[in-house]
Amino acid sequence: MSERNTASKYVEIEGLCFDNRFTNELSGDPVLSNTRRQVSHAYFSNVKPTKTSKPETLAISIEALKLLGLETDITESENFAQVFSGNALTRDMEPHAMCYGGHQFGNWAGQLGDGRAINLGEVIGKNDLRYMLQLKGAGPTPYSRSGDGRAVLRSSIREFLCSEAMFSLGVPTTRALSLCSTGDQVMRDMLYDGNPAEEPGAVVCRTAPSFIRFGNFEIFAARGEVEELKGLLDFSIRHFFPEVGEPSPSSYVRMFEEVVASTAVLIAHWQRVGFVHGVMNTDNMSIHGLTIDYGPYGWVDNFDPNWTPNTTDRFQRRYRFRNQPAIAHWNLAQLANALYPAVLDVQPLQQALDAFEDIFNDVWSVMIAEKLGLNSFSSMDSHNLLSDLFEIIESEEVDMTIFFRSLSKVTLLEGQHTEQNVDVVRDSYYTPELITGEHWHRLGNWLDRYVRILRNEGLSNNERIERMNQANPKYVLRNYLAQLAIDDAEKGDLTMLNDLLTMLRNPYDEQPEFEKWATKRPDWARNRPGCSMLSCSS
Repeated sequence: MSERNTASKYVEIEGLCFDNRFTNELSGDPVLSNTRRQVSHAYFSNVKPTKTSKPETLAISIEALKLLGLETDITESENFAQVFSGNALTRDMEPHAMCYGGHQFGNWAGQLGDGRAINLGEVIGKNDLRYMLQLKGAGPTPYSRSGDGRAVLRSSIREFLCSEAMFSLGVPTTRALSLCSTGDQVMRDMLYDGNPAEEPGAVVCRTAPSFIRFGNFEIFAARGEVEELKGLLDFSIRHFFPEVGEPSPSSYVRMFEEVVASTAVLIAHWQRVGFVHGVMNTDNMSIHGLTIDYGPYGWVDNFDPNWTPNTTDRFQRRYRFRNQPAIAHWNLAQLANALYPAVLDVQPLQQALDAFEDIFNDVWSVMIAEKLGLNSFSSMDSHNLLSDLFEIIESEEVDMTIFFRSLSKVTLLEGQHTEQNVDVVRDSYYTPELITGEHWHRLGNWLDRYVRILRNEGLSNNERIERMNQANPKYVLRNYLAQLAIDDAEKGDLTMLNDLLTMLRNPYDEQPEFEKWATKRPDWARNRPGCSMLSCSS
């Protein structure tokens, strides 16, 4: 790519201070041309974003902006749109794309790397915390393979909104700073049906402590580049896991133990809110236990543990909702295999890996107890209660988000209130008029058992309701809501995009002004592209 077509203009953004440890301390690709190729013995390749024709800032996250210590008025400047669309740089940026590999859908895929993401560098933000800034959709890199490195508005809106929605839900995640349009058209075949079309281009700036993935270690292990593997481990320990001690085989294991634990917590959060990532490849797994790479994700509408939002996975369903804990464990096993050449001892890595299930179960037990309004989740009665509940709501189309939120409204009064409590959750059913009396009877018996257990918990009703409503969101980013915002944005109307961003900041609050979005997925969205399953196409 010629220099004229890359972001070579330099501008200033007040308060944006870089200190680029990743590129300063680790070795880069000596080849400077931006051509697709295999990159060996290097952690990254220097590459500049591709210039855009008419950048415009469409949306920002005030909360993410504050993390960087930046004032909100800078987002109104032309320089902000220039930099965060990839059209210009500041002088202290070190734009680069990382080299990594990964297992995709269970198979080793070899070198992958940042194919449509360019890291601008590491910013020193509020309280001297550091954040890597990354542009997604800013043009090709040496790792783009056959892709163009661009992103379209629809996928960029989905990533921008979901990053901030997940943060407000309390789910560990990368953050989204800004969403910019580019003024360029991007060709995409959204349904992979041989009908490509031009779509408006966009760039999301996302941020995290780092974007180091399991695949960053896998690529060096696969190639036998042990010194580079150790170098990345040493870098990660120095800057992100200093509590494990000086770099050594034993501290590598302790770092892995922390990755296992944070990943287990992350997956428990996904299950708690009904989130399905859709593409749990090892190159999409963060060493920080963060949700990363929002592609064909989705929330479980009707409770179907076998649902996946990814059209590529619709037959195998490897990444379905039910399977996420098992896949996380499998991915961690691949990371353990990658670390072995630096540790040279299987037993401690296996021991660390084996802890995943217990950690996940312990965290999940706390979370599900909170969702059900229980003090704990250790008795046989509570375990049976949950297993019976999942059987009941899986047998019919029941909206997971609405059902759990509704449970806080059941009455605990003495006497016969079975029908009243059934009515409380009836609206979470998609076709209640088609449900048999046998099902309602079974649900009523379950609710009676549930109420008896709640009475024995000793919580006041108000305390129980408050706790449950802080564990069960009222608002989540359903795919159809994101699609409606996309439809409007493609026509130049950003109202719904901004309204959704406002709503998703407080997902556990009632927010009467957004009540219309706390409802079940409408029938028209059941099979519409973008509202049910999604492709990996950006």
